[in-house]
Amino acid sequence: MQHPVVIIGAGPIGLAAAANAAERGMDFVVFEAGPHAGAAVGEWAHVRLFSSWSELVDPAARRLLDASGTWTAPDDAAYPTGGEWRDGYLQPLADLLAGTTGGEVRYGSRVVGVGRAGRDLLVDSGRESDPFAIHVETAQGRERLLASAVVDASGTWTRPNPLGADGYPALGESENSNRITYGIPDFSNPTIAARFAGKHVAVAGKGASAQGVLVGLAKLAKTDAGAGTQVSWLLRRPSVGDAFGGGDNDQLEQRGKLGQDAKAAATSGIVNNLTQFRTASVTAQADGRLSITSLDGQSVSDVDEVIVVTGFRPDFGFLSEVRLDLDPALGAARVLADQIHPDHHSCGDVAPHGHRELTQPEQGLFLVGMKSYGRAPSFLAMTGYEQVRSVVAALDGDLVAADRVDLVLPETGVCNGAGAFDDPDALADLGAASVGCCGPAAVEPQLVTLGASAAAASAAGGSCG
Repeated sequence: MQHPVVIIGAGPIGLAAAANAAERGMDFVVFEAGPHAGAAVGEWAHVRLFSSWSELVDPAARRLLDASGTWTAPDDAAYPTGGEWRDGYLQPLADLLAGTTGGEVRYGSRVVGVGRAGRDLLVDSGRESDPFAIHVETAQGRERLLASAVVDASGTWTRPNPLGADGYPALGESENSNRITYGIPDFSNPTIAARFAGKHVAVAGKGASAQGVLVGLAKLAKTDAGAGTQVSWLLRRPSVGDAFGGGDNDQLEQRGKLGQDAKAAATSGIVNNLTQFRTASVTAQADGRLSITSLDGQSVSDVDEVIVVTGFRPDFGFLSEVRLDLDPALGAARVLADQIHPDHHSCGDVAPHGHRELTQPEQGLFLVGMKSYGRAPSFLAMTGYEQVRSVVAALDGDLVAADRVDLVLPETGVCNGAGAFDDPDALADLGAASVGCCGPAAVEPQLVTLGASAAAASAAGGSCG
């Protein structure tokens, strides 16, 4: 490869890609828009992960860190916070990679354009042989450099989904942003806790982040300062359904516990559920509080604060001059869509996939990590680590290793999709079913190897496509 591999993002998956490249002696440059490694992780540093350390350290990265003699490995059985993950693993790994021969990690460097050198999107001739042109904005101005391949691990953190049900901000959402928080607040911070304690808080969202918010507000309500805290939980679905996950059946123990804790919070008396609530507008009342109105006319008033945890979406703006093949609904790698779409699937199992599934029509460009899932939730770090191991092996010409994609994913204990968006009876039937779209759940996680027969894949839990 005449030019380095460019890796976009110094988060866990981007750094894992760099670690695999370093092990293979490949030149690489990691561009990170933030001031340090794991900058996005640092924005939710207070949140405890439901994956243990054993699932949060990339195998290639562990080998490099162990060999350095300067890293103290964490307890594999412990569950770190985002801050502990960043400080105890991501930053030490980035520091090590920055010192490797042929490796660079550049902070404060935002990739604003990826294209083919000297050729715009329309030009066919020479696309497969010409290098990529990477345009980067830094404090010193814009730079342009050439790359033999691009691994986009930029994630989705910078683009939270809005409160509005149309996919755009609701009327009045931007105007009242001073009372709206996107993401999980740090309720352990006294200043932040004071913002929500004793207040009427509307929470929009259904996934793990929403569960974390419900748990945090319930704990806050038990304090003297939090007395009187009330929560309106805004759900777009017709019922709570399986919002709390698989509980004891979840093969990630702490993910199951989070769901159980959230269920306890939701039934503690401080939470009022509003189902089929699809926000149309946010209006400031005369007293400064908010009134939120749904498309069907439902309304919740006297709201002091709004917490929006409705997921994220990827940014493809800087990829406008390269050719992409994405699922039209999710914005995910097309081949993954049926297995990860939340309307059809919640099992947690995804068929083994690597460089062949993640490559784009623009040869040498790969979308990995959260970005490969588009708007779909439930991405696990271990999935991304296996993705980039395969991708980097392929870029190194080692197709034997690249095609040997092994994937062990813990199932959620819930095996159905949200399915009938407007039909509560259908959802009730799904929730009561002993099996879902994937058939009977496996008792233990199963190992599936790329290239296995369809029958073998089905026996191992298969996909919900």
